[in-house]
Amino acid sequence: MKFRWQSEVPPPEFTLTPGGWLRVGLRGLGMALVILVGVVIAVALRLVERPLYGVHRPWTPYVTQWVCWAVFRVLGMRHEVVGTPMHVPGAVVANHVSWLDIFALNACKRVYFVSKSEVAGWPGIGHLARLVGTVFITRDPKEAKAQTEIFEERLLVGHKLLFFPEGSSTDGMRVIPFKSTLFQAFFSKRLEHSIHVQPVSVIYQAPVGQDARFYGWWGDMDFGTHLLRVLAVRPQGRVRVVYHAPARVDSFADRKALAAWAEAQVRSGMPEARRGQE
Repeated sequence: MKFRWQSEVPPPEFTLTPGGWLRVGLRGLGMALVILVGVVIAVALRLVERPLYGVHRPWTPYVTQWVCWAVFRVLGMRHEVVGTPMHVPGAVVANHVSWLDIFALNACKRVYFVSKSEVAGWPGIGHLARLVGTVFITRDPKEAKAQTEIFEERLLVGHKLLFFPEGSSTDGMRVIPFKSTLFQAFFSKRLEHSIHVQPVSVIYQAPVGQDARFYGWWGDMDFGTHLLRVLAVRPQGRVRVVYHAPARVDSFADRKALAAWAEAQVRSGMPEARRGQE
């Protein structure tokens, strides 16, 4: 059963003005052009990169990082980084607020997202996800061994995998309990003594005059409507990405202890009013 976080308080109302529609057109075109240029360059590079380096990706992640950085410039949205992305091998875990998280986190550091397998079949988005090296997983316990092997292959060649342990995006006003399932893969014999986990807090500040949950995308909210809202608003708000100190996996007794520590770190980076859970 697919889990999507729900709120008892409905999403904020938003009305598109003529000026808002103009910004939708201009910003939408700008984003489309940036992504298209990135795709063309990445595809061209992969034609050489793949036969030469296989699973290694020495060039294309820089293209992804540039595209994500450029998207915030097109939106006119401030993107701030606090702390230092780790340089040691390992994985990154963060709270999940919006589809914007993908851009916010990729703009800081070259990472590879872990996503549910259904995304691979989404028109357009699935192709983009494959192009940037996304790792697709299923929730079937029977696939746990195969998924661990995929994690091992990618982490041991130096890729930094990133996933959202909450299992759902929220309104950005809270951190919900982390699910520990995916952490188990890090305790394989090939990984637990060699990799680290770095928690990251993603914090959005709404545009002036808008609901504090403006950038949150949750429950049954439609992606298209949410995208229009973000493209149309003026002035924009900001996103702050807070990197916490990483810890080695073998410092923890098991996946539950590691997940609990990561959750506490992410929660500590949030404004005090957003540290609670349900």
